[in-house]
Amino acid sequence: MKKALITYGGWEGHQPRETAELFAALLEERGLQVRLYDTLAPLADAEALKLFDLIIPDWTMAKIGDHEIAGLKAAVESGVGLAGWHGGLGDSFRECVDYQFMVGGQWVAHPGGFIDHEIQIVADDPIVDGLPRRFSLHSEQYYMHVDPSNEVLAVTTFGGEVHSWIEGATIPVAWKRHWGRGRVFYCSIGHSVDDFNLEPARELVVRGMLWAARA
Repeated sequence: MKKALITYGGWEGHQPRETAELFAALLEERGLQVRLYDTLAPLADAEALKLFDLIIPDWTMAKIGDHEIAGLKAAVESGVGLAGWHGGLGDSFRECVDYQFMVGGQWVAHPGGFIDHEIQIVADDPIVDGLPRRFSLHSEQYYMHVDPSNEVLAVTTFGGEVHSWIEGATIPVAWKRHWGRGRVFYCSIGHSVDDFNLEPARELVVRGMLWAARA
């Protein structure tokens, strides 16, 4: 049986406990065994982490210690998957560039706050196979700095209502990549559990996590 570790905490506005519990249940439905932690301490033990198939950090605006980032990197490099959503993975540890390098991007803005915007699937990939090629939601539209080596699965295009100079800018929403032998998946949707009431968004994240876990 595949095993996943979810560690959650940080800024409460992203509902880390609620989103962690949601995806723990969804992964268990897909046959994974999931362990939940409300501390980063397990990340410091690289050898213990290697017993898992997937690590899901669900933290926003927190700090990670030297031993914890070293353990996490070593585990992923060895072949353990890394996956997550929104600020829980894409705005976790602003001071840790090693972490951002591994994830493949970092949140920098959500112009306008909660707005209506469209997600466009741009890849032919099993992760997005059968999902609507376009779907809309009312939430934060993440403007991100991203690694050009990412394999982009979905994008969103910005208007110029808030900042005229970004009008027409197309930013990745979901991607996959590799870090050493490990697989990494990220999706910027998911400010709260309510975003995942939208079936395409929920299914996109679940499929990405399963891909990262080689499940």
